[in-house]
Amino acid sequence: MGLVQLSAIIFTVIAFLGSSTQAQPEAKFKCSTTNATCHALIDYKNPNATTLRYIQTLFNVKHLQDILGANNFPTNTTGNYSVGPNEAIKVPFPCKCNNGTGLSNLVPLYTIKAGDGLYDIATTTFAGLVKYPQIQVANNISDPNKIITGHKLWIPLPCSCDEVGGESVVHYGHLVESGNSVEGIADKYGTTQQVLLTLNGISDPKTLQAGQVLDVPLKACSSSVRNDSLDFPLLVANATYIYTANNCVKCKCDSSNNYILQCEPSSQFKPTKWSTCPSTQCSSNLFIGNIKSTDSCNSTTCDYAGYTSKNISTVLATHSTCAAAAPSGSDPGSGASRSTLQGWVWSNLFIVIHFILFSVYLF
Repeated sequence: MGLVQLSAIIFTVIAFLGSSTQAQPEAKFKCSTTNATCHALIDYKNPNATTLRYIQTLFNVKHLQDILGANNFPTNTTGNYSVGPNEAIKVPFPCKCNNGTGLSNLVPLYTIKAGDGLYDIATTTFAGLVKYPQIQVANNISDPNKIITGHKLWIPLPCSCDEVGGESVVHYGHLVESGNSVEGIADKYGTTQQVLLTLNGISDPKTLQAGQVLDVPLKACSSSVRNDSLDFPLLVANATYIYTANNCVKCKCDSSNNYILQCEPSSQFKPTKWSTCPSTQCSSNLFIGNIKSTDSCNSTTCDYAGYTSKNISTVLATHSTCAAAAPSGSDPGSGASRSTLQGWVWSNLFIVIHFILFSVYLF
């Protein structure tokens, strides 16, 4: 065996071992309440530079401000906003639960282009958020090699509407980065390692892989929204905002406000189903977001209570304003996932190379 042949073999082995680290597990989020619906989030990373408008179109997000709110971008950010290569953007989408699993509610719909294959659509276009067999099953495709240009495919994104620890949360499909650990991710997003392990069916935190989609529950602000409102349950995650009531009301969640939803009338965008926004008054001179009274530990405000096809509801509500301990936002980044992956690769590579060299020596 010559040196060139030996080099080729070693290169092939390295490529094989390196590619094996990219085989992330298929993401399946538990959702125990049949036919429950909610809004969820998922990370999207394009390997190339792109724009918010491209992401909005790819994921069929109706309004750009929904993406702006999910990422806490300024409200005047345009669709031409440049997104860098592999920059994570949170994408909001509707979720529906059935048979113990949550999937995006028939969105996004992707139009097949000439030259497309299910594998490429899953791994390249949607950056590995789903596996191609999931797309095949969701769309009842008998032969994955026979898809028709112009047809639409439902991309079944993983999601959940379940409560966690007896509290309503926004489930976030977080893309794990190289060097992250379960404990570090838990600390960063205000939960615990055990919660993440249980939600994601992980027995050993060291098996976490870069590129894996992890179900991370984000604490949502409490609100006064009624259960007969068209936007119930209105779950807004910490450090995000949304526009609701046909763009007439803006609500934001902030941990510094004791996780109490803060809403206010908005004229930033044109109403979507009304010519003008209905009244947002609690009384003659008190509107949504206005404070009526306050003392050392309580504040009475005019709260947003939901909307119907004709009006916006309000209610006077008293909230505690005493400071509460905020969750840690640090990420220790112990690198358990990275060391596990790299250690596996190089230890096996070491063994294979020595085997090859030993074989050359013998022959």
